[in-house]
Amino acid sequence: MAGVLGIDIGGTGIKAAPVDVVAGRLLAVRVKLPTPRPAAPDSMAPIIRQLVDKFAWQGPIGSTFPGVVSAGTIRTAANLDHGWIGINGPAFLGEAAGQPVTVLNDADAAGIAEMRFGAGRGEQGTVLLLTLGTGIGSALFYNGVLIPNTEFGHIEIGGRDAEERASERAREEQDLSWGKWAGRVDTYLEKMEALLSPDLIIIGGGISKKSDKFLPKLTLKARVVPASLQNDAGIVGAAMAAIA
Repeated sequence: MAGVLGIDIGGTGIKAAPVDVVAGRLLAVRVKLPTPRPAAPDSMAPIIRQLVDKFAWQGPIGSTFPGVVSAGTIRTAANLDHGWIGINGPAFLGEAAGQPVTVLNDADAAGIAEMRFGAGRGEQGTVLLLTLGTGIGSALFYNGVLIPNTEFGHIEIGGRDAEERASERAREEQDLSWGKWAGRVDTYLEKMEALLSPDLIIIGGGISKKSDKFLPKLTLKARVVPASLQNDAGIVGAAMAAIA
């Protein structure tokens, strides 16, 4: 089976595209719709259905969620409405889509795709993927095996969530220069390096397209590389999870 619809739910946008899960690539131009405000379940359900209908999709669907997803139950929703907490993700999104949906953490999905098709392909040891976007998502792998729902974006640095200082949203809202923001990212990554001693750090999210503006400014011992699949990694990983 090659074609699977991947949906990537984010704090600012919801993206979808059919995916060739054998080759790890999108089969059509992705469609992105804005995340409604408030980002409550009932206001987001029609967006999910709209994306499914745009591709006239019938078949397996995988969806990310920006929070902890444990045995299908959504446990956290830092950048969405807290009404999501406690909801059965596959049941709710499946009803919205009109067909079965597999749900997993958004950074875990991006990490799965990068480890299979992207910057982490063939890598052993400890690999940490971080998505710098509306918040900071994290996915941790050891010898290619995912340790799910790590949520390292909420580690405190200077008494605040790391994502309040080092996410792409923080850079934009606080109008930080690339140099100043890179310094914040470096401080955060130094903390992660001290805790995990990763062999490789992969930086994902939309910001990975501009990696030349900040990666050279980092001072870590670990290798740090941009995500190969960039902002499509979540869509690809969601699709992969649907047939795993």
